[in-house]
Amino acid sequence: MIWKRSAVLRFYSVCGLLLQAAASKNKVKVGNLGKKGSQGQFPLTQNVTVVEGGTAILTCRVDQNDNTSLQWSNPAQQTLYFDDKKALRDNRIELVRASWHELSISVSDVSLSDEGQYTCSLFTMPVKTSKAYLTVLGVPDKPQISGFSSPVMEGDLMQLTCKTSGSKPAADIRWFKNDKEIKDVKYLKEEDANRKTFTVSSTLDFRVDRSDDGVAVICRVDHESLNATPQVAMQVLEIHYTPSVKIIPSTPFPQEGQPLILTCESKGKPLPEPVLWTKDGGELPDPDRMVVSGRELNILFLNKTDNGTYRCEATNTIGQSSAEYVLIVHDPNALAGQAGPDHALIGGIVAVVVFVTLCSIFLLGRYLARHKGTYLTNEAKGAEDAPDADTAIINAEGSQVNAEEKKEYFI
Repeated sequence: MIWKRSAVLRFYSVCGLLLQAAASKNKVKVGNLGKKGSQGQFPLTQNVTVVEGGTAILTCRVDQNDNTSLQWSNPAQQTLYFDDKKALRDNRIELVRASWHELSISVSDVSLSDEGQYTCSLFTMPVKTSKAYLTVLGVPDKPQISGFSSPVMEGDLMQLTCKTSGSKPAADIRWFKNDKEIKDVKYLKEEDANRKTFTVSSTLDFRVDRSDDGVAVICRVDHESLNATPQVAMQVLEIHYTPSVKIIPSTPFPQEGQPLILTCESKGKPLPEPVLWTKDGGELPDPDRMVVSGRELNILFLNKTDNGTYRCEATNTIGQSSAEYVLIVHDPNALAGQAGPDHALIGGIVAVVVFVTLCSIFLLGRYLARHKGTYLTNEAKGAEDAPDADTAIINAEGSQVNAEEKKEYFI
């Protein structure tokens, strides 16, 4: 039974090839193989793109067909299916649908070698064909970052390379640092040994500083086979750098008799430990009152002798750094009295304003009084020089007659 089935399939395959050859050369006359209903029809196909390892569906349709056979053949012109009869022994190829109007087949676990032009044939006279190109996408391998050796010293030039193989077409590589894309990179594309896929690499050069410590540098591979989910590789940077030092006092105005804590805030990689405290270039003069605890200097009961320059020095394997703090111990009474000048200043300003106001009122009153006296004198002018009382009265009346001509102005 197996032998008979194999012979039948080979018979269909050979018949299909013979019919195609006869139709193309016009040497064979096949009676009424394609009737009027299908003579004007052409099979309809579509190009197919599939990811390597996926499943491709090849569909051939005819709108009008009266019992005319359909056939699918591969790029090597091997018949895959003749109507619903399988002609090629390949377990990956299966029938999806077979009718007078459609012949659909599936190819599972597609490989790069399956790529090419597939032919659907409608066995009319002459035979009519339609081509469908199967494109197989090569999936890029997970990218790898090379060139990083931990740790890196601050100021060094770092060169990182990201590489991925097996992509078809060639994949695209992009770099990111702190979620910001880096554009100035080198890109290289090479064809693989199979002459179908590509190996691509990208190189990133930059000079590192302390802000790069702990930063993640990401290499991202974009490709149409990844369905908008790119592959990424990540490298976390470890940068070693000299310490940075800052002294923070517990109070901005140290007072005599009160405690003071000076904190030496040091940052570096490796972490500087411990820190060294000195005063005026020498050791701390009173170890009983000046206690060092980790990065803190605790001074108990401040007095005037504590005035001076305190220095904190931090050292790691890369180098050392220091910071200074000038301590001035204030008298509590003097600090309390410093609040007085503000009130005195306000009182002085108020006194000046009151004085100026009183002076202005006095001068204005004096000015108005002088102008009023001048007016009365001019009004009685003429009566002063009269020889007797009657003449004075007459002159005064004359002055009143002309009073309408006088005008009074107040400024």
